[in-house]
Amino acid sequence: MSVKELRQNGMMGHLLTALEQGNDIGHYGRLVFTMVGQYFLSDGELVKWLTKNPDFDEVQAKALVEQVRSRGYNPPRREKILAWQKEQGFPICPGGDDPDACNLYRDLKFPDGVYQDIQEYHEQKAGA
Repeated sequence: MSVKELRQNGMMGHLLTALEQGNDIGHYGRLVFTMVGQYFLSDGELVKWLTKNPDFDEVQAKALVEQVRSRGYNPPRREKILAWQKEQGFPICPGGDDPDACNLYRDLKFPDGVYQDIQEYHEQKAGA
């Protein structure tokens, strides 16, 4: 898994480019980047990318990676990303009006366990 694979998704490519340019992608941008990136990058690579964000040091980056991994966060749905985007200045989802924009599941292949977790969640929700 690699950065090249992440760039297949327009939103993740946008976040990677912003980090390469030294931009602050905001709290939710970093959260989304980590929630998705955990399936494509090692912890060390995630930390390296996150510390390209101004005023976000290695200790903060390691803490975020640990938080996301320990809580088993799945990549967020488009609707969640758009809601989080409203909470900050940096646009996480470029082309947010396009219904296909920021649909992570359209462009990226996640491990089977991610899809199983989502299916189980929907089954539990339907049964409640």
